Amino acid sequence: MAGAIIENMSTKKLCLVGGVLLIFQVLAFLVGGLIAPKPTTSLAFLAAKCIDVRRPHHAPKWLLPWGNDRCNSIRTFDDAASRLIEANDIVFSVHIPFQGHEMSPWFQFMLIILQLDIAFKLNNYIVESAMVTLDVAMAYRDELTDPWTEMARSVEQRKLQCTFPAPKTEENEGRYYECDVLPLIELGSVTHKYYLLNIRLPVNEHKKINVGIGEINEMRLVSIFQNGGFTRVWFAMKTFLTPSILIIMIWYWRRIVMMTRPPVLLEKVIFALGISMTFINMPVEWFSIGFNWTWMLLFGDIRQGIFYVMLLSFWIIFCGEHMMDQSERNRISVYWKQVGPIAFGSCCLFIFDMCERGVQLKNPFYSIWTTDVGATLAMAFIIVAGICACLYFLFLCFMVYQVFRNIGGKQSSLPAMSKARRLHYEGLIFRFKFLMIVTLACAALTTVFFITTQVSEGNWKWGDYSIELNSAFFTGIYGMWNLYVFALMFLYAPSHKNYGDDQKNGRDGMSSGEELQLTTTITHADGPTELYRLAGKESQE
Repeated sequence: MAGAIIENMSTKKLCLVGGVLLIFQVLAFLVGGLIAPKPTTSLAFLAAKCIDVRRPHHAPKWLLPWGNDRCNSIRTFDDAASRLIEANDIVFSVHIPFQGHEMSPWFQFMLIILQLDIAFKLNNYIVESAMVTLDVAMAYRDELTDPWTEMARSVEQRKLQCTFPAPKTEENEGRYYECDVLPLIELGSVTHKYYLLNIRLPVNEHKKINVGIGEINEMRLVSIFQNGGFTRVWFAMKTFLTPSILIIMIWYWRRIVMMTRPPVLLEKVIFALGISMTFINMPVEWFSIGFNWTWMLLFGDIRQGIFYVMLLSFWIIFCGEHMMDQSERNRISVYWKQVGPIAFGSCCLFIFDMCERGVQLKNPFYSIWTTDVGATLAMAFIIVAGICACLYFLFLCFMVYQVFRNIGGKQSSLPAMSKARRLHYEGLIFRFKFLMIVTLACAALTTVFFITTQVSEGNWKWGDYSIELNSAFFTGIYGMWNLYVFALMFLYAPSHKNYGDDQKNGRDGMSSGEELQLTTTITHADGPTELYRLAGKESQE
């Protein structure tokens, strides 16, 4: 009777397949290291101080920092005081990108953070828990001669987190506070060529608006977006890998349904893993080049979350099915204690994402990091997610150890077998252990990738926007997932070759009485491989 390809394929062919997969894995890292530029780019802007004396019932106008229609501006606030210009009549203006350049849909997203240069004054210092109020508006246009079209407008509050590096004395007046950056806006698409930000700091002493925030001398903005060259490489990888996984997935399931027995849980989970990999591979991002799909960031997070759930659940079930008794196998309910927390954690991830990126679909200026409660919850979430990822990996290592110990106990019966039969079993055990070690390596890299991506994204909002992951890390991990899923579906697909017919693979010395069916009696409890049966505590040699 036919077993799985991992059992029936000759060692030479398996080594050839492994070598090809290893070459593709190396290529995945090289694509990011040698071809793709760094994933993100940041541009720093110094806002121009435009003069705009507001008139009642007059529509607001857009003020440009440069060009033929540049605004009437001042260099310092001392100039404003000498000209009797009030703070309410000053608008900070930033044009994105720089003059002579254009933004592109290939940039995919744009995050803008705010940095304030605040000088210390004894009569105007930053009070505790100071809040800065921003009257901010954003507009876009696609040609330099087009009028500006309003994109978003809102009055936002941001809490100042500043420290003064010296004693607050008269001698240190004029020195600047060290302040954390403030998240300003996040766009899920960059479909226009030019963007304009006008920011006003309204002052109302009666309502305590922008009072006790120190002397703001300059406003700096940092725009962070995905590198267009990296986007092209990323789209190309998705376009190439999607049909590869789809074809192997259809081939795998076709072989499963051709069996006379129904598929077991392990085979179903492998197929589900292939579906989730195909879902995350689908290059729907190509449409974002021509359409203003602001929800693509949220959609990408949802796809990534579904894949994480399936991958983590598969590893638990994969190990568990090689540890359970025959009576306990092939039932998803047995794993509710392990899969349940994974599902709960994914729901928490989804809720956290909806609380920020979901709201940003309506108000791009919103950020969960702007309040004390929100920032604490966000920080706690990242820390807890990292700890849970590490604990999961340690638990997976323990399960792999249990599987190895369980199979090791079965090896005690091997010396009593004939040499050919013993070598056959030893070969199967070696192949399975090697696959488990590869699984652990994949799990370790996935854990590192998850933690570093969470920390890297958080750093943009904590203040260190220069931290980023290498392109080779992104393409390498993404390629590893695809190759791992591809290898699983290929190796665990039923083979058309019978064990007794395999005289070309070095097992001629085994008599017909010693022939071992790789998949034994066709019952619902049996699995795809002889190792699967052997690992069961009640299985018989």
